[in-house]
Amino acid sequence: MSTLDRRDIDILFAIANNHTMSTETIHEVTDIPKSTVHYRIQSLKDGGVIVNDLCELAREKIGLEITVISEVWAEYGEGYHEEIGEKLSDIEGVNQVYFTMGDTDFVVIARLTSRDMVEKLVEDYESIEEIRRTSSKFAITTIKETVGVSTLRDYDVETVRAAQGLSEDGEDGG
Repeated sequence: MSTLDRRDIDILFAIANNHTMSTETIHEVTDIPKSTVHYRIQSLKDGGVIVNDLCELAREKIGLEITVISEVWAEYGEGYHEEIGEKLSDIEGVNQVYFTMGDTDFVVIARLTSRDMVEKLVEDYESIEEIRRTSSKFAITTIKETVGVSTLRDYDVETVRAAQGLSEDGEDGG
């Protein structure tokens, strides 16, 4: 995993939240000088963190190395798929939620930073009253995946900073 600093992470979140790699926009959002933004974006590309101009991310380079795929069974009721789907979508690290046909009500894909985050995911599932049962699996190897920088909107910035070993109030040399 490459080491990112606070500015790199702030720039990635600015790209994700504003849907642009415009140095002007990122400067306005982060207050990082435009020349630094330009240099940092190029460094993120050169380092393989930003894969291409479509802003696809190499998740493992920012600490999102664990993929958990969960099947979720829920209590049936009118409109339950929308209500429970929203609750599942609001869990940090959950990137995709599918309401499905068949025995399983939902399939949820989460990309997580640590075992602690996996444990928190399970706790968050358990806190949703309408969920009756879950079955989760770790992905061992990713064969094909496309992940855009907008995926970062599913995380708190401090989660990504922590995955890089940056403390909330600590200096990181950036």
